[in-house]
Amino acid sequence: MAELHDLTAIEQLAALRTKEIAPADLVAHYLERIARLDAGIGAFVEVTADAARERAVALSGARIDGALWGLPFADKDLVARAGVPTRFGSRLHERFVPEDTADQAAVLDEAGGISLGKTATPEFGMTGYTETRIGPPTRDPWNPANGAGGSSGGAAAAVAAGLVPLAPGSDAGGSIRIPAATVGLVGIKPSRGRVPFASGLDSPGGLAVAGPIARTVADAALLLDVQASGRPYSYATAAPGDGPFREATERVAGRTRIGVTTVSPWDDDEDIRLDADAARAVEVAAALLADGHDVDRFDWRPRGYAAMFTALWRTSAARMALSDAELDHVEPITAWLAREGRRLTGREVLDALAAATVFERETITAFAPFEAVLTPALALPARAVGWFDAEDAAENFAQQVRYAPYSSFVNISGLPAIVVPVTTDASGHPVCVQLIGRPGGEAMIIAIAAELERRVGSMPHPPIW
Repeated sequence: MAELHDLTAIEQLAALRTKEIAPADLVAHYLERIARLDAGIGAFVEVTADAARERAVALSGARIDGALWGLPFADKDLVARAGVPTRFGSRLHERFVPEDTADQAAVLDEAGGISLGKTATPEFGMTGYTETRIGPPTRDPWNPANGAGGSSGGAAAAVAAGLVPLAPGSDAGGSIRIPAATVGLVGIKPSRGRVPFASGLDSPGGLAVAGPIARTVADAALLLDVQASGRPYSYATAAPGDGPFREATERVAGRTRIGVTTVSPWDDDEDIRLDADAARAVEVAAALLADGHDVDRFDWRPRGYAAMFTALWRTSAARMALSDAELDHVEPITAWLAREGRRLTGREVLDALAAATVFERETITAFAPFEAVLTPALALPARAVGWFDAEDAAENFAQQVRYAPYSSFVNISGLPAIVVPVTTDASGHPVCVQLIGRPGGEAMIIAIAAELERRVGSMPHPPIW
């Protein structure tokens, strides 16, 4: 007999709305799983059990309203929630408790969701893996010897382990897609400007946006509808299925043209080696989509990307409100990025921003003949905990590039992308691919990903399930 966490988020919402289950029962179920399982995963850095129970009781006595009514989730530990410790993955903020709730959390509250606590993130969300000096590493539920990716590593691990049905994340260089692909889930990075409270428009190069992580394309689309509903939009109070992205999962995309490439913009500067399972996943996805779509390989040869992105990433780090003395107490990769960023001249930053604009235009032009472009999600399988160099920051950065060379250029281009599992490796671990859309083309890539998901069939759960 299926347990509550075996149901998709949409199935859980349907049961909540028909009162087959009560919010308090669902919260209790997930809190029990967190208490029993998370010590070996490290997905959560704070569990707000009492607050979650109180909110569940309050919702039970209120009118059923909101697209997430009664559904548990967890906040990424970069997002402030009033009265709950928000540590940003850093020892510098171990005792910080915000007085106000950030829009990223408030919009999910307004949709009727119930936060169970905070999920782990690397220090200030700066890396593609989640191992910090403030707490234990976040591990892949499929194999706890491996990490869960980052920076939304805790969110992805929590969903993969069945500790929450879905989770919000953020993505400035792959921070939703990297962990989702690492643990075999669906993750969506929206177009720049799509999500009002995390549009990307306030960060250097327009990189950082918010998006969902879930087990299915439909669940991820449901959460994206809510996240994209920041005022003055109204999908947050809609019933499940009323939002445009959720609806996209139920329609046929029609015959589209899909480009396929395994080229990354880092190829000229780093030793990028595509793992055989990652390459096979692309081949399988392309073959499945060729039945009903025009699938074509194309030659894409970006130039000059590494220097531009590295400068922008360092600029982002340089903007963090950290004194020189505080930089002596953060992790080596954080200090290195911030100090290198502060060494950049104004001219160098402006040149990097100009180069990013050119790269964006050229990438959109190169991808324009296609409704979607299919790439690997990651170049390598999940890395062992401790694989990323904890002391040599330059090598650490290079390792992150070699692990996930297909992620950050989508942020620079401002395009939407989704990762979705399509195959499994010899151990049974799901392997994902990435679909990149046109500007504002979330609905199209969601529809194509849902079609691919239907053709692949259900994916296995990790042993911890």
